[in-house]
Amino acid sequence: MPETSASDSASEHVAPSLVGEEYEVEVGPVAHGGHCVARTEGGQVLFVRHTLPGERVVAQVTEGRTDSRFLRADAVRILEPAKDRIEAPCPFSGPGRCGGCDWQHVKPGAQRRLKADVLTEQLQRLAGLTPEDVSWDGTVEPAPGDKVAPGEVPAWRTRVHYTIDADGHPGLLKHRSHEVQRIDHCLIAAPGVDELGIEAREWPALASVDAIAATGSADRQVVLTPRPGARLPLVELDREVSVLRVGEKDRAVHRVHGRDFVRERADERTWRVGEGGFWQVHPQAADLLVDAVMRGLTPRKGEMALDLYCGVGLFAGALADRVGERGAVLGIESGKRAVADARKNLADFPRVRVEHGKVDKVLPRTGITEADLVVLDPPRAGAGKSLVERIASLTPRRIAYVACDPAALARDLAYFSTTGYRPRFLRAFDLFPMTQHVECVAILEPAGKGT
Repeated sequence: MPETSASDSASEHVAPSLVGEEYEVEVGPVAHGGHCVARTEGGQVLFVRHTLPGERVVAQVTEGRTDSRFLRADAVRILEPAKDRIEAPCPFSGPGRCGGCDWQHVKPGAQRRLKADVLTEQLQRLAGLTPEDVSWDGTVEPAPGDKVAPGEVPAWRTRVHYTIDADGHPGLLKHRSHEVQRIDHCLIAAPGVDELGIEAREWPALASVDAIAATGSADRQVVLTPRPGARLPLVELDREVSVLRVGEKDRAVHRVHGRDFVRERADERTWRVGEGGFWQVHPQAADLLVDAVMRGLTPRKGEMALDLYCGVGLFAGALADRVGERGAVLGIESGKRAVADARKNLADFPRVRVEHGKVDKVLPRTGITEADLVVLDPPRAGAGKSLVERIASLTPRRIAYVACDPAALARDLAYFSTTGYRPRFLRAFDLFPMTQHVECVAILEPAGKGT
């Protein structure tokens, strides 16, 4: 009798894949992640994309096995459509195609209602909070000009990452995949990106092209990532651009031609953003968020403020302008180039200091024991329990939490509640139309403080 190897034995116990299986299902509520929840007749949970609550669809499994906790699926046939369904304006949207947008098949107003439902659910499930508890009216606010009719798409994305396929054609990645969907026009790309003509060209020897169209200036920039061992091609586009490249060995961004930064405009100031660094993607986002944060914090002359995860200094500059010469602002940022840009951007504020390093490591080393105001704008994963406790120990009179992920926001609000801080109010903004993403600003204050 032949011996059975360990690998053979292990493979015998792998549950069968269900990829490609189809189920006719009633679609339930929307869930965080750009999908809706359904169940098979056997009770297995399906996370279904390209559908809407209340629809009856045929869902085809894209990920999962018979023993998986849940399956991922696409709605490949719509048997009973919801009233908010429309034909997707983008020809590259749909099952098995581009993964950049989640809600192309949904009326714009209904998209915002779905995002509000997700935010409501995350606040309740992860923080035990209702919209009333956080003084939120339950709406997701569109940016000015983004309230469009069904079938229309706001062109808002000022930064687009194009992946180049094996034949040199640009495209966008399919959902949860490294496979490239070739495109000839991205509907959500801002006019400044579209006018570069990247999609009309071939890009041999490149793995990706990042296009950046600054807001409030004519600056245009591309960041090229060559394939391993490949030479950088000559770049000729429809507009004059700065060219940067990602180094093969150090993965750092290096200047090839033109400026290594773009000039952005917000809060009546010009901001230098270097080497493809972070800036809000929607052209109106920076101003909207600064306004919401400053209205919520109501800075006073002479106050001490912190801007944590300060980037190139957007909120630090807004705070410095409002706390005046007798006030002080400390920014903390882990990106070395962003810190250099922030120091240049804020050089005319003598009482602003920007420190380089991870917030949770640098903040305790500053020796600061109290602060009047805190702006907290963490990455998608959120701030976490220990940093929340550190911030609360400084006893600020108000905290502005800027969040790009509702789950992380809800978790951190729960942590804040254990430290004696409660939401004074919350606003939600649709700064990523056609996608699942939503931006929030929560203002917190000590729980014993009267409104």
